[in-house]
Amino acid sequence: MSEENTKSKVALVTGAGRGIGRTIAESLARDGLHVICVSKSLSSCGGAAEGILATGGSAEALAVDVSSGEEIRKACEQILEKHECVDVLVNNAGITRDNLLFRMEEEDWMDVINTNLNSCFHWIKALGRPMTRKRWGRIINISSVVGLTGNAGQANYAAAKAGMIGLTKSLAREFAARSVTVNAIAPGFIDTDMTSGLDERIKEVALSTVPLKRFGKVEDIAEMASFLSSEKSSYITGQVFTVDGGMVM
Repeated sequence: MSEENTKSKVALVTGAGRGIGRTIAESLARDGLHVICVSKSLSSCGGAAEGILATGGSAEALAVDVSSGEEIRKACEQILEKHECVDVLVNNAGITRDNLLFRMEEEDWMDVINTNLNSCFHWIKALGRPMTRKRWGRIINISSVVGLTGNAGQANYAAAKAGMIGLTKSLAREFAARSVTVNAIAPGFIDTDMTSGLDERIKEVALSTVPLKRFGKVEDIAEMASFLSSEKSSYITGQVFTVDGGMVM
């Protein structure tokens, strides 16, 4: 993205304190955007913002519990008082509460749905309108291949990620006339701190399902997000991009 096109543009990335979200935030900052790093912990998103600032980028941190619609609404009011518009919204925040359905507590179901799916509704509803008025915007929802295939023991996670895909396609149709694109990225098995603690046998089984025979890197997802945030992607909307080494074809 050229400096001219990114001048004064603002991006907001949820779950920006670590892993995929942090790398996306850093990538967008390198593209020249001012990045609002959001996570539940100020120390987490603050660390991401400080890292961007230390390398010459522009960023700020905002602690928000994205499982709470009220917290998101208040945060958006604060953001829009400071910035005319958030031009790029990346809904990346997510948690897992894995268990087989008959062992899954309702709280585990709702925690995942509220954090992974309902948060997208609240962020987009609050920040999407200024985009449509400006007639320019990029909304990127970080889903998962599990939202396409399902996975035993992850009914809550799969339902939330599949819901994000349905939300993406519906809002792409709603916002297209205002030149706001809405796309989703569905990562496969990505090497992050969330996956590094898995048993080696589980990793071996997972790797056997990847035709490229390697796990993805957070940079693989960030590069796709950077592209979808740019002018180069202006004719792409309502799509789900699997970045998974060929797991889902």
